[in-house]
Amino acid sequence: MVGSSHEALHRIFQKDPTLLTKALQKVLHVPFPEPREIAALNVDLTEIEPVERRVDTLLRAETDEGTYLLVVESQGKVDERKRGSWPYYLSYLYEKYRCEPVLIVITQSSKTAEWASRPIRFGFRDWHSLTVRPLVLGPDNVPMIADERQAEKDVPLAVLSAMTHGRGPQAPAILESLAAALRTIDPDSAAVFVQFVDSCLADPQAKQMWRDLMTAIQYFWRHPLAEQVREEGREQGREEGRIEERRETILRTLEWRGIPVPDSVRERVEECTDLARLETWAQRALHVTEPTQLFTDE
Repeated sequence: MVGSSHEALHRIFQKDPTLLTKALQKVLHVPFPEPREIAALNVDLTEIEPVERRVDTLLRAETDEGTYLLVVESQGKVDERKRGSWPYYLSYLYEKYRCEPVLIVITQSSKTAEWASRPIRFGFRDWHSLTVRPLVLGPDNVPMIADERQAEKDVPLAVLSAMTHGRGPQAPAILESLAAALRTIDPDSAAVFVQFVDSCLADPQAKQMWRDLMTAIQYFWRHPLAEQVREEGREQGREEGRIEERRETILRTLEWRGIPVPDSVRERVEECTDLARLETWAQRALHVTEPTQLFTDE
């Protein structure tokens, strides 16, 4: 089970290794050769001495131009210790596998992305004995995919978009587009992607909206992550609690999507005691453009 954004941000490349080479080519515009084969390797870089060093994700890419090791590091914040660890990782991997290592850093923070992209240079000013230039994926270069058709064309890239841009005014459109695109792929892969996105959404409103979307298409409830939410529902226990939860979901979704809620609509939602009707309104709240459209055909 993926329980943090750190894990999800790099493990998505284990789920779909080809996404990493596409990100290098299409997002960072690096002329990385097309792999003939790509496979995950052991991430443990521990030496015989009791000093443990691990990369987050390690992939081997076989290309017509040679074999490359793709070292993926998920970075949440600025950490100057990494400027010593990363060169060590690359040197160790080259010594162990005798093929070229490539460092890719992925982050949800623009500040961290800017820091990570700075070259690491060892030596003196006019002669650097070692230079490390990380390739960085972050909110400033990963595309915001807020169109359903675009999301369907490349679901893993749409997942990466949601994981990177899961806050701010574009979040509802990004999450809705991805939710629709997930219907077009096999359920098992979709359920894994759902968990990755859920782990990366730090904004409580965005996380709740995502869970509401996933409840509607029933992917969310396929994963162990759902047990936590089911337990919360059992604690409420009574029909009244479920009704109040649906009322809050409807109003919260409209407000999160930037749709003003007049008093007449708010009162009608808050006075409704029909759970089935509230469920219908909750699903409509994800798509309507005007609040009274909740009550269409009623």
